Amino acid sequence: MNRTLALALGLAAVLATPQAYAAPAASDSSPYAGTQKMDGLYPVHVDSKTGRILLSLPAAAADGVVTRMLYTTALRTGLGSAPIGLDRAQPGPGQILLIRRMGKKVAFELENPRFRASAGSPSEQAAAANAFATSMLWMGDVIDAPDGRLLVDIAPFLARDTRNVTAQLNSSGEKGWRLVDALSAADPAAVRAFPLNLEFEARQTYATDTPGPEVRNIAPDPRQVTLVVRHSFIALPEAGYVPRAFDPRGGSFATQVLDFSAPLDGEIVQNLANRFRLERVDPNAPRSRVRKPIVFYIDNAAPEPIRTALLEGALWWKQAFEAAGYIDAYRAEILPEGADPLDMRYNVVNWVNRATRGWSYGYAVTDPRTGEILKGAVLLGSLRVRQDMLIYEGLVGAGQTGTGGPNDPEQVALARIRQLSAHEIGHALGLLHNFAGSTQDRASVMDYPAPRIGLKDGVPDLSDAYGVGLGRWDLHAIDWLYGDTPGTDPDAAARAKAQEAERLGLRFVGDENARSVSASQPWGSLWDDGADPVAELARMMDVRAAAVERFGLPALAPGEPVAILRRKFVPVWLVHRYQVEAAAKLLGGTYSVYAVAGQASPEGNAVAAGDQVRALDALMATLQPAALDVPATLVPLLSAGYSGDYDRQTEIETMPMAGSAVFDPLAASQVAAQLTLNALLAPERLARLADQHRADGAVPGPHTVAERLLALVDAPAPDARLGAVRRVLGSRVIVSLAKAAADPGSGIEASSRIGQALQDWAQAQASRRFADPADRAWALSAARMLKDRDALAAAIADDKTAVPIPPGMPIGSGED
Repeated sequence: MNRTLALALGLAAVLATPQAYAAPAASDSSPYAGTQKMDGLYPVHVDSKTGRILLSLPAAAADGVVTRMLYTTALRTGLGSAPIGLDRAQPGPGQILLIRRMGKKVAFELENPRFRASAGSPSEQAAAANAFATSMLWMGDVIDAPDGRLLVDIAPFLARDTRNVTAQLNSSGEKGWRLVDALSAADPAAVRAFPLNLEFEARQTYATDTPGPEVRNIAPDPRQVTLVVRHSFIALPEAGYVPRAFDPRGGSFATQVLDFSAPLDGEIVQNLANRFRLERVDPNAPRSRVRKPIVFYIDNAAPEPIRTALLEGALWWKQAFEAAGYIDAYRAEILPEGADPLDMRYNVVNWVNRATRGWSYGYAVTDPRTGEILKGAVLLGSLRVRQDMLIYEGLVGAGQTGTGGPNDPEQVALARIRQLSAHEIGHALGLLHNFAGSTQDRASVMDYPAPRIGLKDGVPDLSDAYGVGLGRWDLHAIDWLYGDTPGTDPDAAARAKAQEAERLGLRFVGDENARSVSASQPWGSLWDDGADPVAELARMMDVRAAAVERFGLPALAPGEPVAILRRKFVPVWLVHRYQVEAAAKLLGGTYSVYAVAGQASPEGNAVAAGDQVRALDALMATLQPAALDVPATLVPLLSAGYSGDYDRQTEIETMPMAGSAVFDPLAASQVAAQLTLNALLAPERLARLADQHRADGAVPGPHTVAERLLALVDAPAPDARLGAVRRVLGSRVIVSLAKAAADPGSGIEASSRIGQALQDWAQAQASRRFADPADRAWALSAARMLKDRDALAAAIADDKTAVPIPPGMPIGSGED
């Protein structure tokens, strides 16, 4: 069947039941005896009594090659752990599976298409292929069928850990996991056969004698976990797909290949942008329908009203494809009942439940030869929306929930879920993050958006928390990645579009220049807002002060235990945390662009000295004792008892207590202080500051940072309460500076200047006059530690005074 026709069967194909019927009568000695035949890409004979799954293949060619297919795996069932990451519907990579006959064996071997000589002679192509290893996955026994076909029982192959589950289990505090062969088997009842793909499943059990905290929190018997693994065999895509050359300015994912037949003036290492195949019905028309639209299905497991919000966000991308010249080329629909979300033919936004909140993901299964996206698989963590509501209720009160107004936490959470749906589908369409979007007034849904919290009459306001629809960058990125102008060189046209985006001032910053707290690009931050990060930090400190002042019982819904305030308080107390990181990136910051020769200026300019001083002032303001002091009126509420068992999420996301139920306000002070200190004293930032100060004395050097922090430690407190906060701050400043001085990443200049500033401070304490005995005891104790090399080294290596910072970003892979 023609590939395009088969994939265009639409809704009926989603619900179609694969054809199965009894095999022709056969003697007991026939390999088909007792099997049921299913016709598809290749016939499959299933023996439900013995567990045999016989794949019927054509006879091998003279070189032993039987066939090539695309092979990928996914998880039918998940572990339910965000940190470990074995989620329901999580796909593996697309790989080229070569099936070869070797005497009495059938070999399943993964080819290595990354290394090639595509334009070379046959001998040159063979030399490139033979120079790099392949991976033999499995060998099975040949069963010669009477009709001349080759049969192989693939049930043992399906039961193997080809998904690499063992490695993922042996992470995040877990160890000793192994596949238990006696408790693992392929499932004959799960076989599905379609014209272009075969779907198989195996139930696999993994065991350990030393389960970690994640599995102990989830599995009924934590020594054993059982997962259902999907295996997909897919026909290779038809010829005709035209790869798009990757451009660092384009904002796309890429597949890398090494082509050794490249001319001497060309590049061996080549990157091919990942994208779906879109073929115009009229190749000469500037606007045309396509032969096969891109359709994303929203998991019907998502409850209402979330399901509708997901669909609404998914539909935002339609505008971008229309603008790129494609009519009705992108659609989004609800997954019909009975459809299989793991079927390789369908792009699905999966609703994924976990024991604790975690990241959402947008995956693309690609052809490793060309970069063509064959399936989009989005995983949306169901607890994200509930965490959002918890934050909003802490900011505006749980009494607003269900009111339908602009400050209704439920409505704001739905606005966020629309944006999240569009964001993750953007990844599945081939787009990278763009963490500069927030600096250009929501220019991209591929940014991580902070809720825009306003102040109306001194009260937090969420009426403009999230934007609606795509941004300017998103329209450009889809046009760059998918748009084709008939009659022109598509790669040349794409380069011209990238150059035009630069001329218009569109900004793009990917993960590598944004995710780290020490990153140097001032435009690239996560969960920040506004064109001026310093002004926005000052504004967010005002929002934080108003939110903390109003926080209390109104944050609870009727019947909620008062002890839950401890969890709701954390995101309010730390509502400024990501804007702190954004402002800190001005210090030692350098503006840079993704440039190509002849297309843009690659030079990077340091942030102006005046802006760096402003950033330092704003960051120091977050460390004032008054900004670190939890109001005394909140301490009794945050100390309410709780007689039940906390769930693991609550245990992770609350701050340490001063006893079983007594809230420790000084622990909260330490946490808030450490967030700023981590950003301010990131070693790479200090090294850049030293270099920039050397070129421009107006730039605050690392010694300036150290001196201002130590001056803050010495500043008198207006009362005893803030004096205690200042001493807590002082401990964090002293140890954090000592760590920075000892870190090789800070560089020799920064390390020596900070180290000397600490020693000068320690020397000065002996001659100081103290009005408060507590200040004297603390200062002299800190000075003794700084003068004692062994004690200082021990404090740096094992900081027992540090309070763990509750996670902000979703817990899971990539958590800070």
